[in-house]
Amino acid sequence: QMQLVESGGGLVQPGGSLRLSCTASGRFFSFLTMGWFRQAPGKERELVARALSNGGTTINADSVKGRFTVSRDNAKNTVYLQMNNLKPGDTAVYYCAASVAPYPDRSTDFTSWGQGTQVTVSS
Repeated sequence: QMQLVESGGGLVQPGGSLRLSCTASGRFFSFLTMGWFRQAPGKERELVARALSNGGTTINADSVKGRFTVSRDNAKNTVYLQMNNLKPGDTAVYYCAASVAPYPDRSTDFTSWGQGTQVTVSS
């Protein structure tokens, strides 16, 4: 099973930026759809963004449109989530996940998960 390791989380003030990274082990990374999810305390896990195997990207959470971007570097087996103009409502544990489906949109569509990285937005 593919191993995914996230990094880049931390504490940031409102309006600040963070870039999360997720590096995958193993081969065939370029064939996978990579997703970023987040889960805040007491809330359901939410799909934030996807980096598709065809090179396309989607931002799935309306609350982050215009502020977050997702990208991937297949040569480095890495997917990124650039988060700008962060708000307290973005506070959550962020997870990356991998799927063999071309357009997965449910957490059950993803078969490999990272351990999560905490993002806290607070002054």
